[in-house]
Parts: sequence; C-alpha cells; structure tokens
Amino acid sequence: MGIVELMQARELAVGDTLVSATGASYEITKVARVGRGIRVQYLTEDGRSGRFTAAPESVVRGRRESGAHAA
Repeated sequence: MGIVELMQARELAVGDTLVSATGASYEITKVARVGRGIRVQYLTEDGRSGRFTAAPESVVRGRRESGAHAA
C-alpha cells in the first residue's frame, strides 16, 4: 500500500489506485488521451468496471504503487 496523495489526472498510470473521500478504492486498468482530456477506465473493489473522462489538470486522490511511472 502507498500513501494517498493528490495528483493531476495526466499523472495517472495503469496500476495506480484512485481513492474516494469515503475510502473506496478503484484500480486503474487503462488510461487514454481523448481530445484534450484523459479517459480513465477502472475496476471497483467488487470487480465492476467503470470509466470517466477528466481534464488533464484536474486533481484526483490516488495511491501509486511503488515503482510506477507517470504515463
């Protein structure tokens, strides 16, 4: 487990974990550029998939696995 930190959406990479304000976690499975935005696909703790699109400058709460690099 890593430390929860604030990061910009453009720093997200596959394998990182998003953390909600309530403590739920979402594992990132795919990151892609869509126009000027970033599309992020993820899996919930119970295995459901989801996705969202964010501006590259938007701030998210996440936990980076040790050794992961920004995309």
